[in-house]
Amino acid sequence: MNISPLAPLRLDISLWSADLANLERDIRRLEPVADSFHLDACDGHYAPTLLFFPDLVARIRQLTTKPLHLHLMATRPMDLLPAFLEAGVDCVTIPIEMGKRVWQVLEHVRGRGKQTGISLELDTDVAMAKPYRTKVDTVVLMGTAMGVKGCGLDERACDRVTAMKKLLEGHRVSVTADGGIRENTVPLLRAAGADAIVPGSLICGAADLAATAAWLRTL
Repeated sequence: MNISPLAPLRLDISLWSADLANLERDIRRLEPVADSFHLDACDGHYAPTLLFFPDLVARIRQLTTKPLHLHLMATRPMDLLPAFLEAGVDCVTIPIEMGKRVWQVLEHVRGRGKQTGISLELDTDVAMAKPYRTKVDTVVLMGTAMGVKGCGLDERACDRVTAMKKLLEGHRVSVTADGGIRENTVPLLRAAGADAIVPGSLICGAADLAATAAWLRTL
């Protein structure tokens, strides 16, 4: 099924792929083409990486007015969540695989007037998102393994986007594709119905940043 979203494709740019030694410079460079900045926060347990932390996010908040989208991958998310909210994130996405903890996080974030999201790993049935349709603003569908950088798009990813769009029909929830975002995969994800993507090296390493962003928005 080919779904043609009406709104331009949104770019939730992953700062994981920015030059981390020159983060302020790259934020300034990327800001004109970003709809938001995607921040992966891992605890080294739930996902095998240590990335953005509250003090760093607070500094990033001072550098840009773009929305900050936190993807919180931690075994004890409530231990970290208040500090990230205080740092100034605008949206918090939590893995649906956390079970009961998901509701606690969503309730806390919504209580602070922020946007909410859930993410689904590749092996998680998209139908699991059904109870959350009225509680979130976005669903992030992983197209690669959680917390792993530089992997190719899984062959199931596009069908999962289409299935999720059908599940969310009638609800104001966007679908974001995260992982395996390449020049050859974005058109496929867009045709499947993705409202937004989380581009990393595709944008951060582009020879012509403005032209790449303009091309993505034509899809």
